[in-house]
Amino acid sequence: MRKISFILFLCFTAFAGAQTKSIQKSTPLTADSASAVAMSEERLAKIDAMLEAAVKEDNIPGAVALIARNGKIVFHNTYGMADNTSKRALAKDDIFRIASQTKAITSTAVMMLWEEGRFGLDDPISKYIPEFKEAQVLDTFNEADSSYTTVPSEKEITIRHLISHTSGIGYGVIDGDPRFKKIYQKAGITDLFTTENISIGESVKKLAGLPLHHTPGEKFTYSEGLDVLGYFIEVVSGMPFDDFLRTRLFDPLGMDDTWFYLPEEKHSRLVTVQHFDSGKWKKYPVTFYDTDYPIKGAKRFFSGGAGLSSTAKDYATFLQMYLNGGELNGVRILSRTTVQSIMGNQIGDIWGNGPKHYGLAFGVVTPIGQDMGGQGSTGTFDWGGYFNTQYFADPQEQIIGVLMKQTQQTTNDATGWKFRQMVFAAVDD
Repeated sequence: MRKISFILFLCFTAFAGAQTKSIQKSTPLTADSASAVAMSEERLAKIDAMLEAAVKEDNIPGAVALIARNGKIVFHNTYGMADNTSKRALAKDDIFRIASQTKAITSTAVMMLWEEGRFGLDDPISKYIPEFKEAQVLDTFNEADSSYTTVPSEKEITIRHLISHTSGIGYGVIDGDPRFKKIYQKAGITDLFTTENISIGESVKKLAGLPLHHTPGEKFTYSEGLDVLGYFIEVVSGMPFDDFLRTRLFDPLGMDDTWFYLPEEKHSRLVTVQHFDSGKWKKYPVTFYDTDYPIKGAKRFFSGGAGLSSTAKDYATFLQMYLNGGELNGVRILSRTTVQSIMGNQIGDIWGNGPKHYGLAFGVVTPIGQDMGGQGSTGTFDWGGYFNTQYFADPQEQIIGVLMKQTQQTTNDATGWKFRQMVFAAVDD
């Protein structure tokens, strides 16, 4: 009897962890003509020419661009080199470090667990990671030795604060406040990506003991909050973060090329991070991180804020799931009602009455942003990554744009804003 009960328990937990089928059944992204979805071939050709010129003029070493409408890919082109030193040309299925584009994926995983009733968004994170219980806010800082004093925070950090970048946690080496760069460095915090032998849990627990920029909920401070939530997902789900994403999100969506650390058979498809030096595009050197982190090192640090690598089509697939209201190919990842909440304004008037607000995973275009032009319709959601990748998706026009590059220290690259502006100008209905 005990054996039968255990088997039933395993069956129940396996079912509970699987994504559910949906009565809706959209099709996976497939290629079609521009005219079939009311996009102008001539205007898409102008995007093609713009990106070709950017490579020719050495403004970028290369790019992969993808445009989809109504679930159909109408533009998926490559430009330039994956690696200029070896003269390897880019391919459509090449893999890019997507850095902060990881954040939307981590946020989605959080909301998948939220839908299961595992926690409330306004629960204190200390309920799940006790090290955050006694939050402190930075008071004074000594430049001479990086010592500091703190005052107790008036509020605890909640899950909503973490997911919306209002927790007060900083971002170390890329922090806008140089004091926090020094504090995080002195404490040995791993900020973005690493080849070192450290887990996300170890780093997050160290982070919990450091001061905050401000009282939680008071301001928007771009932060390592999504790294904290990556570890939170491990705590709540009982699964390693990478396994959770693989089994609960990537496999159901068919995102076979999205990984924290690439399987060996995919190594050759990783695009080199390059910078323009002495008149040539060259591999970016090792600085505070090694750009080869997706294929070397300890491979234990699953950064929820910046760690994933992916392809243009994989990421477009993720975005299409959102445009479908949380479903793709008959698999329900999120409820349409949850997607509605994710797109809502979670930061109040912190950004003022401007062109965007911030939701639970994305920046979202407001009516003001729509009317300014070039950003898409109200409700268009977007973000980008540290190595110059970007995406946007417009629910009203059912348009997706993904532009993948791998560069650092570029000064003449205008392809990002031009691409987005020209995509919406290609609508022909």
